Amino acid sequence: MARGDAALAGSPFKRAAMAAATAFIAINIWTGAPLLALWVGSKTVGRSVLSMEAVFVVVIVLAVLLFPMVMALAWLNSSYNTLTGRPEGERRLRWLRSMSTQGEGRNEVGVSLLEWIVMTSVYVAVVALLVWFFFFAGSPLPG
Repeated sequence: MARGDAALAGSPFKRAAMAAATAFIAINIWTGAPLLALWVGSKTVGRSVLSMEAVFVVVIVLAVLLFPMVMALAWLNSSYNTLTGRPEGERRLRWLRSMSTQGEGRNEVGVSLLEWIVMTSVYVAVVALLVWFFFFAGSPLPG
């Protein structure tokens, strides 16, 4: 068995594990990290009124939590591309390309499974926010 064949033998499990890790991180970017940052901010300040110190703690904790999560998503995507044999290099969305290169068809590789998982989590988060805002949040206006 060649080295490439051995790497492909475990690839379905590796791809599934990478997809699960991507889904876990993508969901926690929108839910877990902000909730943990709010919890740490509430425990650090210890008062029931909003203060700039509490806001500062929440922002710093959120930044500290999100940076490794985003880096992990980038690493997972790169590893997934290597595992599946997807070509590396610059990829631009069609609407970001120059009009003079529209017909050339360069860098047309499509969306990978991990990118689809992240996009889906963003769509679900936005739809959940809109549903909450329009149906459950209530009006801030008096009366």
